[in-house]
Amino acid sequence: MLFIEPCLPTISRSVPTGPGWAYEIKHDGFRFLAVRQGKRVRVFSRGGHDWSKQLPAIANAMQALPVSSATLDGEGVICGPDGKSDFDRMRACFSRNGAPEAFLYAFDLLELDGRDLRNQPWARRRALLVQLLADADAGIRLNEHIEDVEGAVVFRQACVMGLEGIVAKRRDSRYRSGRCREWIKIKNPAHSAIERAMLIALSKRRAARH
Repeated sequence: MLFIEPCLPTISRSVPTGPGWAYEIKHDGFRFLAVRQGKRVRVFSRGGHDWSKQLPAIANAMQALPVSSATLDGEGVICGPDGKSDFDRMRACFSRNGAPEAFLYAFDLLELDGRDLRNQPWARRRALLVQLLADADAGIRLNEHIEDVEGAVVFRQACVMGLEGIVAKRRDSRYRSGRCREWIKIKNPAHSAIERAMLIALSKRRAARH
């Protein structure tokens, strides 16, 4: 089954603003691409590894979609009682037992019923995604977006809520694999994901010295 290298946002400290931008919440989880072709479903990690068996709720929800084929891009998460994503619990998806309660916050639609949508503008892909997920099972949920609001306001609210941050996306952007400047990620400096990233970077530097 076809694995597509995901589009990666560029990290920035400033929030782009204007009518050409839309904003999504950045949930603290793991990136996955869910691919269905006929009756077969695969849930690929960002690196292309198949974790379908460890993520049954996502795979089953893909099977239930009323389509012949589809490719969704999103963030795999497990939410706690407060509704926030729990990164530590989500890491269990890579164990033998998997994470049966994990679901996909889908934010993009790359292919639908044999049509490659990557050259369509984000706004068009988004409209099709909203329509597709209107009656989806709980294993796949729409990652909501916000428009017609100043980006700085959206980011401040995300920080107040203790979320990881936001991703700003140009409404006219095409889907390109690899690093992309039409998608901008702004991280909440007080979120634990910042400390995690610093520890990972430090570990890599130490390993490079030895």
